[in-house]
Amino acid sequence: MTIVKNISLKSFNTFGIDAKAKSFCDITSIETLRDVLSIQYNNPLFILGGGSNMLLTKDIDALVLHINLKGIEVIRETEDTVTIKAMAGENWHEFVIWCLKHNFGGVENLSLIPGNIGTAPIQNIGAYGVELKDVFVSCEAVRIKDQSTRTFSKADCNFGYRESVFKQELKGDYIITSVNLQLTKNNHNLHMDYGAIKNELEDSKIKNPTIQDISKAVIAIRQSKLPDPKEIGNSGSFFKNPIISSKQFNQLQKNFPEVPSYKISEEEVKVPAGWLIEKAGFKGKRFNDYGVHNKQALVLVNYDNADGAAIFELAQLIRKTIKRIFDITIETEVNII
Repeated sequence: MTIVKNISLKSFNTFGIDAKAKSFCDITSIETLRDVLSIQYNNPLFILGGGSNMLLTKDIDALVLHINLKGIEVIRETEDTVTIKAMAGENWHEFVIWCLKHNFGGVENLSLIPGNIGTAPIQNIGAYGVELKDVFVSCEAVRIKDQSTRTFSKADCNFGYRESVFKQELKGDYIITSVNLQLTKNNHNLHMDYGAIKNELEDSKIKNPTIQDISKAVIAIRQSKLPDPKEIGNSGSFFKNPIISSKQFNQLQKNFPEVPSYKISEEEVKVPAGWLIEKAGFKGKRFNDYGVHNKQALVLVNYDNADGAAIFELAQLIRKTIKRIFDITIETEVNII
């Protein structure tokens, strides 16, 4: 194992924040992971995947373990389905492209989501009517304390909206090393309920879309409103869409008749956080080197060399303003470090 001291993490997080790691180790095998943990598990550790769902507000006074495990393989196959094992260090979007090339369906709506395979279950990533849990079978993880391996079933993961057991009661206890997903080989279940996808397909004059067509539509939509982290530092959607009671929504609708919504149940309604932020006047606002993206109010951006703490202060200002105007509490989707 090679441990490097005092390394910049700027190229390891999509926000492009120039925070320093006290020490850093690139993990390319499970054996190396176990070896490092057996020596270091009692010391402060920071687990780093694709760096796409975090905002660094300070230097990391710990050993950073960069989970860089690679590999994709078919482990089970029937006439209609296939189960894929993907290692934690595989890039999520590249994995989606791999699936599409093999005509494996189920993840096409999740195209162009930043990050790696290993962090996908933690967040239960989702977009355009599909969540990871819809195709999830299981994942393997190494327990930090004793380096034992555990297989987590879908039920074990306790998935919720951008939630899982790994963000709650088992936070900081395990490192995911691989994920198993079950995809379709034929008779794909296409998810086109979101208006943006329907409109994109209609504009392209596609009447009988394939999973590849759905992916292209999703990519076009995301690229039209979300900045490329390679060009402008960001972490995608910074806030979760709040879910409020139907009673509270009815009151909100009286004050703001144009408010969009998605009915969750008879008791709950989801309101787009991006609409709330835009309505509050933050869309496109720039504060020196950072601000709110001009095409998607959900996205906070680092235009140049912004400080992570300053971006977090902006996030807090947005949250307080939304609470004051709409009496709605919005939560961050991004992990604040």
